Amino acid sequence: MICHVVYDQPPLTRAERANNVKKRNYFTKYSDTAQAVLENLLIKYADVGVQEIENLQVLKVQPFNDIGSLSDIIKKGFGGKPQYEQAISELEAEIYQIAQ
Repeated sequence: MICHVVYDQPPLTRAERANNVKKRNYFTKYSDTAQAVLENLLIKYADVGVQEIENLQVLKVQPFNDIGSLSDIIKKGFGGKPQYEQAISELEAEIYQIAQ
């Protein structure tokens, strides 16, 4: 709604925003494990919103626990917690990127 009012952009649903991120091939710079995690986080975002993807505990439930434990996902998928947090920050920036 803010983008609509401030930037005269059409309001988008979470699903539309998630689909836009997928179209931009944003995930290709990450490992296969990280790509799977980020794609699933994007699905979570479309379903319930950004708060869910910001919570580390989400990595303990389906479908993430099929990928590995919380520590495995963070260490093996991203290289550590700082890199994971950076990836989440970048994902959020991609979600809310204003269409050019």
